[in-house]
Amino acid sequence: MPIKPTQATLHGYPRQGPNRELKKAVEGYWAGHITADELRATAAALRAATRQELRAAGIAEIPTGDFSLYDHVLDTAWMVGAVPKRHRGAAGTSLDTYFAMARGTAEAEPLEMTKWFNTNYHYLVPELSADTVFTADSRKPVEEFTEARQAGLNARPVLLGPISFLLLAKPAPGTDPGFAPLTLLDRLLPVYASVLADLRAAGAEWVQLDDPVLVQDQPGSVLGATARAYRELCAAAPRSDRPKLLVASYFDTLGEALPVLADSPVEGLALDFTGPAAANLDWLANIGGVRGKRLIAGVVDGRNVWAADLGHALGTLATLLGLAGSVDVAPSCSLLHVPLDVAAERDLDPQITRWLSFARQKTAEVTVLARALTGGRDAVAPQLAASRAARASRAGSALTRDPAVRARCAAVTASDARRPQPYPERAAAQRARLGLPPLPTTSIGSFPQTGELRQARAALRAGRISADAYRERIAEEIRTVIGCQEEAGLDVLVHGEPERNDMVQHFAERLSGFLATRHGWVQSYGTRYVRPPILAGDVSRTAPMTVEWTSFAQSLTDRPVKGMLTGPVTMLAWSFVRDDQPLADTARQVALALRDEVTDLEAAGTAVIQVDEPALRELLPLRRAAHPSYTRWATEAFRLTTGRVRADTQIHTHMCYAEFGEILSAIDDLDADVISLEAARSRMGIAAELAASGYPRAVGPGVYDIHSPRIPGVGELTALIEQALRALPSSRLWINPDCGLKTRTTDEVQAALRNMVTAARNVSGRLRDGA
Repeated sequence: MPIKPTQATLHGYPRQGPNRELKKAVEGYWAGHITADELRATAAALRAATRQELRAAGIAEIPTGDFSLYDHVLDTAWMVGAVPKRHRGAAGTSLDTYFAMARGTAEAEPLEMTKWFNTNYHYLVPELSADTVFTADSRKPVEEFTEARQAGLNARPVLLGPISFLLLAKPAPGTDPGFAPLTLLDRLLPVYASVLADLRAAGAEWVQLDDPVLVQDQPGSVLGATARAYRELCAAAPRSDRPKLLVASYFDTLGEALPVLADSPVEGLALDFTGPAAANLDWLANIGGVRGKRLIAGVVDGRNVWAADLGHALGTLATLLGLAGSVDVAPSCSLLHVPLDVAAERDLDPQITRWLSFARQKTAEVTVLARALTGGRDAVAPQLAASRAARASRAGSALTRDPAVRARCAAVTASDARRPQPYPERAAAQRARLGLPPLPTTSIGSFPQTGELRQARAALRAGRISADAYRERIAEEIRTVIGCQEEAGLDVLVHGEPERNDMVQHFAERLSGFLATRHGWVQSYGTRYVRPPILAGDVSRTAPMTVEWTSFAQSLTDRPVKGMLTGPVTMLAWSFVRDDQPLADTARQVALALRDEVTDLEAAGTAVIQVDEPALRELLPLRRAAHPSYTRWATEAFRLTTGRVRADTQIHTHMCYAEFGEILSAIDDLDADVISLEAARSRMGIAAELAASGYPRAVGPGVYDIHSPRIPGVGELTALIEQALRALPSSRLWINPDCGLKTRTTDEVQAALRNMVTAARNVSGRLRDGA
C-alpha cells in the first residue's frame, strides 16, 4: 500500500474550449471585433470552466499556467523578458506586442516557428543573444494560480524549465555564429528564482518545471548545466521562501539525465512511462529508485486516443510503488495533444468509441488508476472489466485486419521503391516536357479557404444544398484560383484544394482504415486547429481521390497543374496512429494506397505530382539510436508512393517549420525531383544546409512567410532569392512560398504572389544579362 493516498493529476489540458471559444475570441480581437478586456474575460471563463471540470472529475491537484492565448513557449519568453527589440516598439499595448512576436507586423517579422519535439504542435522559437537582459514578469503564472486558489482548489503551477527554454531558443539575427543560448543560464536562473518566489508568496506549495529537452541525447555539458540549475534554484532561497520543485519530462526516456535529476535537490519528478518512455522504469530500477522524492507517473498516453490498458498501467504503478514508496498518477504529458471529448462524436459507431479516449476520458482513466492504488483493484473492478472488454473488441474487429492489404504489403520488393532512372536523366526529360524558365515559380498547394467555401461545405453537410450545387461551387473556385495564378505569372499552377477540408483529413475520409471525427479539434499553433483522423485498421484506396479536380484544373490552362497528395509519413504524423502494430507496417499500407493515386494521376496526363511530407522531421525519434530505423522505413514509404512514375513526370515534395539538419540524408534519400521547404523565417538557412550537404536535386526554399499577415515587398523577396542563389545554382532553384496559402486572405495572396513573380523575373533577368 502507498504511504499516502495516491493523487490524480495532469500536466495540462486542451485550451480551446468545447466549441473553440478561444480561437474565436483571439481572432475576434485581431479583427477588432472585441476588446482586449473581452478577450481576457473569455480566457478567464475558459480557465474557470476547465478547473471546475477537473475538480468534478476527481483531479486532486489542478495544473495552472498551461493555458495560453497563443503558445506556452512564447509565454515563457514573455515571463523572462526575452522580447526582441523589433517587437518592443511594434505595437502600442503589451497584448499587441505579444501577438506581434507570434504573427509579425508590417514593420517586424515574427519569431520563427517550429515543431514541439516530435508532435504536431508548433512553438515559437525565442531569440536570444549575448546582449539579452532577462527580467521577471510573473503576472501570468501568479494570476492563473491565484484564480485556482481563490476557487478553493489545490493547484500546481506549470512552467517551462530553464534548460528547455534555453535549448529550444535560437541565436537572434546578427548574433555571433558561435553564440550558444545555454551560456545565458547564469543570467536566467535569478529570473526563474524570482518567479518561483512570487508563486510561493501567492501560496504555491509545488511548482512544476518542464524540461523535456532532457529526453533527447544531451552532452555532458548540458547534463552538468542541468544539475547546476536545479541545485542553484533550490539554494536560491530558504525552503520556506520557495515552493517545492517538481521536474517533468515526457515523450521519451530520460536515460542518462535521470540519475542527474534523481541526485538533485528537487523534491519531485514527473516521468513518462508510455511508448519509448517505458524504458524509464528500467532506468529507475537501475539507480535504485527515487525514495524521498515525490513521483508522478505518466501511465496514460497523453498523445494518442486509444483507451488505456488499465490492467497494464496498474502493473506499472505497482512496480513503481516499490521504487518510489508513493506514486501519484497522471497522463504521460499535457492533454493539449488530444481532442476534448469522445462523447461528442455521435457519428462514430458506439462499438468504436469504446476503444477511444480523449482528454475527458483520459482524465477519468487517471482517476480510476489513482483509486485503484489507494483502495485496491476491487474498488474499480467494473472499470477494469470494461477496459479488458474494449481491448478484446478492438483486437477481434474486422476493421483492424484486411488480408488483401497485408498480402500486397508482403509482396513489395526493393525495386518497387526506387525510380529506375537516375536524377540527371529524369531532369533532362522533365525539362523537355515542361519547358520551364529559369527560377520557375509555383505555389505549394492550397489557396485561401474563404468563408463562402466553408459555408458551402457546411450547407452540403446539413443538406441545404445539393451535391451538384456544391460541385459547381468548387469548380467556380478552381476557375478563380487558376485565373489568379495566371494573372500573377506563376509557371506551375495548383488547383487550390477548395474541396479539401484538411490535407490529411481529406485523404483519410477516402481511405479505408481511417476514421474521421466531427469535433476532434487539436491545437496545431496559435488559432490553427486541426482534426486528426484516427487510423484504426488496414489501409487501402477504394477509388481515385484527386484525379477529377486536378484534370479539371488542367483543362483551364496551358501551364502545368500539379497533382497534390499528402505523403504517407505525414498521413501518420497528423493522424492518431494504431498502437497495435509497428508504424513501418502502417506506413507501407498507406504508401501503396497513395501509389495507386499517383498512377492514376500520371495516366490522366498530370506532368507534375507533389507528394507533401512536411512531417518527415516531426516523426524523427527523439533518441539518435532510433533514427536509422525510422528514416529507413519513412523514406521507403515515400519512394514506394512515387517510385514507378515515368522519367518525365516530375515528383515534388514539400516540408515546413522544422529543424532539417538532422535529416538531410533522409531528404536526399526521398529522391524527389524538387523539394520545397520553409526558409523565409529562418532566412534561407536550409538552402545553405542543403548546399553544404551536397544535395543534388532541385530546391524551392520558401521566400514568402505565409503564417504572417505581412505582404513581403519585391525588394525583400529579391534579397531572399539572391541569398538562396549564393548557396544553390540557378539551374536547380525554384521560387515559392513557405507553405500552403489556406490561412491567408485572397487579397494578401494575390499581392504576395505578384511580388514573388516580379522578384523572380527581376533576378532571372539579371542572371540572363550577366549582371
